[in-house]
Amino acid sequence: MVNRAAALLFASLGALTPFRSLAEEPLEPAIRPTLPWLGAQLVPSPALAVGEGGPRFGLRWQITPLLYSWGLHEGLSPMRFFVVEPNTRQGGSLELFLSPEIYLGDEPITLLRPGMRAYFPLVERGEYVSTSLGVSYQRAEGRESAAFEAGGYILYGILGLQVSYAPAPRNPIASVATLRLRYF
Repeated sequence: MVNRAAALLFASLGALTPFRSLAEEPLEPAIRPTLPWLGAQLVPSPALAVGEGGPRFGLRWQITPLLYSWGLHEGLSPMRFFVVEPNTRQGGSLELFLSPEIYLGDEPITLLRPGMRAYFPLVERGEYVSTSLGVSYQRAEGRESAAFEAGGYILYGILGLQVSYAPAPRNPIASVATLRLRYF
């Protein structure tokens, strides 16, 4: 009889205490740079540039020091530094980026392009299809210009096509089409 009364008392107290399931509270992902992640970031994306002097084959990398995502669950931090999960980027975000680039030709042209890019989900919160718009600063062989870009991505943003245009006169790298290979 005492056990039954104690069980009833504990059940009553439990009903008065607010209960929150673990599913209601999102957990911050434990994201951090790892050696496999770093190795994958070293793989460049191939690019084709057109400008004064004709077409050039190039290689582009990307570093994302800061990303703000508006497409995350309400309880998660919207800020990411360097390591960004695919859903965080493709689900709707704004990033600051730095893009080291090299374009081959008679004399190679190297760029270090800083910029800002916004990603917008189109299908399944960006997991299947997303797009981006961006702007960056470009200085190539003494010619400075803003560069404007648009991109389209599939497969969680792993595969995409970015096209940029820098309208400076006599620009050696005026237009660039990049097959984006993004490993997270």
